Amino acid sequence: MRLTGKTVLITGASKGIGRALALGCAREGADLILNYNSDRAGALAAAAEIQALGRRAIVVRADLARVPQIERMFAQARKQFKRLDVLINNAGLTGWAGFFDTTEAKWDTVLDTNLKGTFFCSLAAARWMRETKTAGSIVNVSTQCAQLAVQNLVAYGTSKAALAHLTKQQAAELASLNIRVNSVAPGPVDTAMAKAVHSPEIRADYHDAIPLNRYGLEEELA
Repeated sequence: MRLTGKTVLITGASKGIGRALALGCAREGADLILNYNSDRAGALAAAAEIQALGRRAIVVRADLARVPQIERMFAQARKQFKRLDVLINNAGLTGWAGFFDTTEAKWDTVLDTNLKGTFFCSLAAARWMRETKTAGSIVNVSTQCAQLAVQNLVAYGTSKAALAHLTKQQAAELASLNIRVNSVAPGPVDTAMAKAVHSPEIRADYHDAIPLNRYGLEEELA
């Protein structure tokens, strides 16, 4: 198992892609720190599945748009684990809205969570890795919307385009500490959120644009 003895923190791990990533890491031998914001029941259920696999898992709440909550999350994690090997910045909001319907509040919420939250989680993780001299890994979950403009996702696409550069910047800044930083940028993934907001017409358009003619699966990202 490739992650035996490793500790992994995943943001937005209560459902969807984050939960699939958490279970995938656990199956490879990792212990998990599961972040959630609103879905405590989902996070606890994910933790129970991980524990059933024989791995440790703790659940920590934090709204990633709030830096003090990020700092509190890492302080709680440090009390439970001696080191952090991997941070997966998965949590994100789409802020699904038309261009003319995108309010300042919606814009700020999406950018604060997707971009600011990723940066300050990475900063806290890198400090922890530096203190323990851990050759760690940070993975930023992005999207093809970072390269391709998609209607109704102006705030989301902009935040993820900025995340693409942030990933490169982090990689350059942290390389001397043997901390690798990479990004994965999937196309449409068949999450519960996608099922809720993608109309049959949108799904058909995506299918036509994807060589496999289907959405990706959460498990495939793991």
